[in-house]
Amino acid sequence: MSVLVFADSSEGKFKKSAFEVVSYGKKVAELLGSNVVALTINATDASELYAYGAEKVVAVSNDNLKNFNGKAYATVVQQAAQKEGATVVVIDSSVNGLYLAPMVAIHLEAGYASNVVALPSTTSPFTVKRKAFSSKAFNNTVITTDVKVVGVAKNSYGVHENAVAGTTENFEPTVSDASFGVTSVSVEKTSGTITIADADIVVSGGRGLKGPENWGMVEELATVLGAATACSKPVSDLGWRPHNEHVGQTGKPVAANLYIAIGISGAIQHLAGINASKVKVVINTDPEAPFFKAADYGIVGDAFEVVPKLIEKLKAFKQA
Repeated sequence: MSVLVFADSSEGKFKKSAFEVVSYGKKVAELLGSNVVALTINATDASELYAYGAEKVVAVSNDNLKNFNGKAYATVVQQAAQKEGATVVVIDSSVNGLYLAPMVAIHLEAGYASNVVALPSTTSPFTVKRKAFSSKAFNNTVITTDVKVVGVAKNSYGVHENAVAGTTENFEPTVSDASFGVTSVSVEKTSGTITIADADIVVSGGRGLKGPENWGMVEELATVLGAATACSKPVSDLGWRPHNEHVGQTGKPVAANLYIAIGISGAIQHLAGINASKVKVVINTDPEAPFFKAADYGIVGDAFEVVPKLIEKLKAFKQA
């Protein structure tokens, strides 16, 4: 009996979410009196996971799996779980994770709870707390199947170092051509920037910035904060910013520690997609903008005056 954790990576490097789910899986294993096993696919240094409690790493190296493929990855996770006798499988709640986890649950005939924000309150029955209604509420979900699949919400449990003397074992799953379903022809990736998925801080802009030529101050603020840049749906629809920066219910979900919205009124779809962020700051000229009701901090003012002053103060603070 074990807890299997899928530690996601990109171009050989682990994502921050990998360390969070391993931290979570380690604690669940302790509650169950079992061990935690991490599964990696084409990761460069699997031993990095030892620092977060992975007592054993099952490492897959397969060039056919260098790009994420939900169907193929689900087959790999299924085989690893069966090999290790896993009763709990832990996956992150990234875009890939939300696509992968239900398929894994089907393969393993397991119950699945997504967007889990805490450790099980009890393991018999296995009960977890999860976000509901676009992060406006919580519910307690009981999973009664023999195997459980848990999707951990980003930044909900945190990354906790718990160093162990782990071991790594090479694993060669059986992945046939039929396991892929969809084949990637090409993958285009941005480089040199912090992605929305990995960012602890996100700086986002809306139509209040009046045009793409004014995005320099958003990018400068993001650089000062070490943040990712994002935008509202109308902005991406207008072609001011690329669609991969669109956040909200119909775009990428954001669960950052700090979300700064500049010139975004706060449509319900946008708020639903960023509601899981811990601290929300809004800068807007309209004091009646819906975003102010959802924000933790708000500045009523012209972004073209407020943001440059904010950048100036942050730079001075960092140099002090």
